[in-house]
Amino acid sequence: MVAMDLFRSEEMTLVQLIIPAESAHDTVTYLAELGLLQFKDLNPERSPFQRTYANQVKRCGEMSRKIRYFQDQITKSGRTAAYRPLRDKDIGVDELEAKLTDLEAELLEINANTDKLQRTHSELTEFQLVLHKAGAFFSSVRNAANTVQQRADIENGSSIGEAIDRPLLQEQTEPSKQARLGFITGVIPKIKAASFERILFRATRGNMFLKQASIEDAVVDPATGEKIEKTVFVIFFSGERAKTKISKICDAFGANCYPFPEESSRQGHMKTEVDNRLLDLQHTLDAGINHRDNVLNSIGNNLDQWTVMVRREKAVYHTLNMLSIDVTRKCLVAEGWCPVSAKPKIQDALQRAAFVSNSQVNTIFQVLHTKESPPSYFETNKFTNAFQEIVEAYGVGRYQEANPGCFTIITFPFLFAVMFGDWGHGICLLLGALYLVLNEKKLGSKKLGDIMEMAYGGRYVILLMAIFSIYTGFIYNEFFSVPFGFFGGSAYRCPDSQYSIESCPMATTSGMEKWSYEPYAFGVDPIWHGSRSELPFTNSLKMKMSILLGIAQMNLGILLSYFNARYFRSALDVWYQFIPQLLFLNALFGYLSFLIVLKWCQGSKPDLYHVMIYMFLSPTEDLGENQLFMGQTFVQIVLLLVALVAVPWMLFPKPLILRKRHVQKMQGRAYGMLRESDTESTDLEIDGEHDEEEFEFGEVLVHQMIHTIEFVLGAVSNTASYLRLWALSLAHAQLSAVFYDRVLMFAWGYTNPIIRLIGLIVFASVTFGVLLLMETLSAFLHALRLHWVEFQNKFYLGDGYKFQPFSFRTLSEEDDL
Repeated sequence: MVAMDLFRSEEMTLVQLIIPAESAHDTVTYLAELGLLQFKDLNPERSPFQRTYANQVKRCGEMSRKIRYFQDQITKSGRTAAYRPLRDKDIGVDELEAKLTDLEAELLEINANTDKLQRTHSELTEFQLVLHKAGAFFSSVRNAANTVQQRADIENGSSIGEAIDRPLLQEQTEPSKQARLGFITGVIPKIKAASFERILFRATRGNMFLKQASIEDAVVDPATGEKIEKTVFVIFFSGERAKTKISKICDAFGANCYPFPEESSRQGHMKTEVDNRLLDLQHTLDAGINHRDNVLNSIGNNLDQWTVMVRREKAVYHTLNMLSIDVTRKCLVAEGWCPVSAKPKIQDALQRAAFVSNSQVNTIFQVLHTKESPPSYFETNKFTNAFQEIVEAYGVGRYQEANPGCFTIITFPFLFAVMFGDWGHGICLLLGALYLVLNEKKLGSKKLGDIMEMAYGGRYVILLMAIFSIYTGFIYNEFFSVPFGFFGGSAYRCPDSQYSIESCPMATTSGMEKWSYEPYAFGVDPIWHGSRSELPFTNSLKMKMSILLGIAQMNLGILLSYFNARYFRSALDVWYQFIPQLLFLNALFGYLSFLIVLKWCQGSKPDLYHVMIYMFLSPTEDLGENQLFMGQTFVQIVLLLVALVAVPWMLFPKPLILRKRHVQKMQGRAYGMLRESDTESTDLEIDGEHDEEEFEFGEVLVHQMIHTIEFVLGAVSNTASYLRLWALSLAHAQLSAVFYDRVLMFAWGYTNPIIRLIGLIVFASVTFGVLLLMETLSAFLHALRLHWVEFQNKFYLGDGYKFQPFSFRTLSEEDDL
């Protein structure tokens, strides 16, 4: 297919496909791989749940959920899914669905068992710590009690053996009043330990004894699975009532209580048993984790392939739901837009789909004729796509109207460069653009941030902006605000011959003297830099240049409106829109542009402000010293009359002619239908009244009045708006000069290398942050406004809709949801 240029969108046609039911899936799949057909929804009245393939879409959604679950599990395990290119017919959808179900069930079971084992492992770890800490406490207390008892028994004459045989928690009272103290052991989060102790004291009214021992390292909590700092506690109490209260308080604070034997022999036996169980449990956990890792590895090797496959399958069924089903349910009817040049490719794809699906009947392909407006389609490449996106951000063009995108490729970066002109800054911008362009394959395969993604998408726009900035920088003769005499000598010199041009003290006072009539070869003469007339000269130059560029671009926009009118065969728009607009704009501001160029050529000093103002206030007055050519007064009167005539020329004829055509059309239709029967005449009368309501002369007249007023006022405001080229250029140059003189040169005035280094760093930072970032963004936005408002409103309606074919290449992660 030969690609059309960007001036007009490609010719589109509405086609109808009658697809056999057995080949519908393969047909839509092949068309999606081709990506040149935009399907129309033929079931707009049906909800998604009422459509034919709703169950298939639901199945694909469920498979997408399982794939996202696998992706989450792989991410949590610290792995990345391996990429493997999609190979057709590797696995069927039904087989994939069964496989995903089995893998999900297996993974859920593995995770449940692992969680259960991990919880048991955490509980045993806490139990082990309780045995260690509480055992140490009981051992120390028992040793202390035995020592005290031995001393008492020796004093009372008792034997040492009898003292040792007495229980630790048995009160040494009379046998009738003998009782044992109970105790509870466990662990509690360290942050709750203080509150836990206060509540216990209040609940038991002080009839308890609490002993705590901090655990050095954080332990895994069995309930949450998170590592937290905990404390081992032992609570001594007396009575069942106190035990019940303490147990409830432990439950309320989330304390984990564990049994602890009093006897030393049982403690040792339990420690050994817990250690063995922990060892066996760790082996089981390791084996389970290895098995889980193997399952995740096998899933990760195929995850990208499955994701693409399910995503495509879901998109195919979504598209099939847009098709209408024949009453016999043996075929599906599809309608859609496609480029005329793509019809052979689409027919070839239909034949291949019928062959693959073994269908006995081929898909019927036919063109439909409709008055519906087709979508706009521009075949772009990686270079032109960004410029087309700039245009379509304002609005998608109407079908086959003139596209400003092909002109924007040059005018947008050029107007940016007019405001940004500095070849030093342009080189910095060029280096950044070259990095993006030369590494586009590498960067395109990565996931970039939002800002970097925008810069990468517009890399060729930035490249052209940088190139044009270098060009305008040479015209302005500015390199970080420093001029260079690359293109020959200056036409000026210092009046005092003992001084050079650079050191002339009169440059900022009386000025230089002109000694040569040969101008500087290219750009602004470097002698203007630093002179007392630098700002008046550059302001005048840039202001007049902005007006010339603005008038030229607005004339281009009006000229494009002529090509639109000619293409759509609208003679009314040519005679009553294009011609009066062209005359009005150029009778006033085109004449101003002519005076600017003439003044530059003659080298005279007339006041153009005075000329333009008195052209309206006193057109017959003698211009005197402001006259630039013979007969200027007469020419100005003629131009003023032309501008005045152009306003009603735009306003009245077009609505009146449209009304006349409508009346003639209705009369002709009525005379033709009067030959029919009376009944048909009655129907005609009703239809005629309905058609009359569709054409409202007042509405058309008001619309034309608004359009005329908008153009007349816009001619003034748009011309003034182009002065932003001068304002932004002046601001950029002055900021650059301030940073150079007040930062870099100020630091260079010192001999200390540290101060010079600091000054260089500050200069580089403000240059990058302010001039290369903020000023670039500012100039970009102003150039964008000049194209959207001042240029495109002359011819570009932008009320169309974009061609969005069904294509696998445009599917994204959002389609999985």
